[in-house]
Amino acid sequence: MKGYWIARVTVTDPDTYKLYAEAAPKAFKKYNAQVLARGGQCEQLEGEGRPRNVVIEFPTYEDALACYNSAEYQAARQHRVEAGVAEIVVVEGV
Repeated sequence: MKGYWIARVTVTDPDTYKLYAEAAPKAFKKYNAQVLARGGQCEQLEGEGRPRNVVIEFPTYEDALACYNSAEYQAARQHRVEAGVAEIVVVEGV
């Protein structure tokens, strides 16, 4: 079954976030990820929203977890942590 990252992000430091955006695709490529949605127009219908929403598809749930835990992603993540607030969940497809 496919795996998905669903991320909700508020960027507080765009310059530092840019470093994350430049580095993270290395991990996504390694795990054959496909970005399905990234930061486009959104409408928060229920609950608290964030201005940036991302959906990334992976071949398997295990790939999605492995990507997050990879050295490549963790190196990129350090920039994101310094640049905003995020919630990320990995879910298994149906």
